[in-house]
Amino acid sequence: MRTLILGGARSGKSALAERLAAASGHEVVYIATAQAHDEEMAARIAHHRAQRPAHWLSVEEPLALAAALEAHARPGRCVLVDCLTLWLSNLLGDADNERFKQERDALLRLLPALKGQVLMVSNEVGLGVVPMGELTRRFVDEAGRLHQALAAECERVLFVAAGLPMSLKGSLA
Repeated sequence: MRTLILGGARSGKSALAERLAAASGHEVVYIATAQAHDEEMAARIAHHRAQRPAHWLSVEEPLALAAALEAHARPGRCVLVDCLTLWLSNLLGDADNERFKQERDALLRLLPALKGQVLMVSNEVGLGVVPMGELTRRFVDEAGRLHQALAAECERVLFVAAGLPMSLKGSLA
């Protein structure tokens, strides 16, 4: 089953994804998309690494998400991707302007064929005001389009607010 988990910053979406992964009864692969470009982000990454169960396989892949999913998704395994909006940011900041389109298209092509359980976490950023800067507007637009495309391919879509999950598609369990 493919699940998209959306929510705002600090909404509890990652914690929910981790609970679902742990409860799956499957081997868990955690694909992290963050990059440590500064000390604060490096500290966040270190904190997240320390909190994950030691028996989970951790894969750090900031750009080639489809390739990482293809390599790790299989029956009897739960793959947790955290998070798609960091992945999007990484790609929009890449020197190759075509890279985002290539990686997004590869993910959307691959997603229907993935085996096993896949949990994808992403920030819902389209609920506020329209950003003023061009890059920020593009980020919000691309995140919204990506979420719509992923939601169409996922059997379950959850939205988390204040630590409370709500089902937008499929069941909570």
